[in-house]
Amino acid sequence: VIPQIGKIVKDLGGPDAELPVLTQVMLSISDFMLTFWYLLLPGIVGGIFFLLRFIKTPKGKAMFHRFVLKVPGIKNIIIKVAVARFARTFSALMGAGVAVLEALDVTAHAVGNVVFEQALLDASAEVKNGAQLSGVIGKNKLFPSIVSQMLAVGEETGQTDTVLIKVADYYEEEVDVAIDGLSSIIEPFMIVFMGGMVGVIAASVMMPIANLSQTIK
Repeated sequence: VIPQIGKIVKDLGGPDAELPVLTQVMLSISDFMLTFWYLLLPGIVGGIFFLLRFIKTPKGKAMFHRFVLKVPGIKNIIIKVAVARFARTFSALMGAGVAVLEALDVTAHAVGNVVFEQALLDASAEVKNGAQLSGVIGKNKLFPSIVSQMLAVGEETGQTDTVLIKVADYYEEEVDVAIDGLSSIIEPFMIVFMGGMVGVIAASVMMPIANLSQTIK
């Protein structure tokens, strides 16, 4: 549409007819995409393909997991998911009579995030050297303080599995609430973004027509 409007304005207004800056910018973008679509399309598809392949490698996976833990909004959800998985898996293993060190190693690989996995493997090494799990978890800023506090209660009462079930239930509910909250933010943002894009395109089309009508008068 925009290239056609530009051509009409040039035809009616003559070679000296000037287009608004916004229309010129949109024309440049449109011309670029129409001219180099055969490079843009495979470039975008290829970029997505190689990015997904890279994320599946150990190095790429670690980089991606560190990255998502720095993204506002998503960070809190990732932490809550990881804590819920840790609490649920570890409590099940402890309830089944699995030794603490073995339970930690299994849980580390089931937690779903490389950063949390390494934190639990490090915790396992410290527990092996005589440290209490609640103290080790408490020193790690990845875990909310309530996790170490509940672990301490479990260690004192000998009911670590029961206590962690409550932690898992709590954080699973928190994950649902966080996802609903993020969705409620994204939806209006997308509406505003799409509305803004439509507005820019409409303005780039209508401005040269309005200028041309004034020139004809």
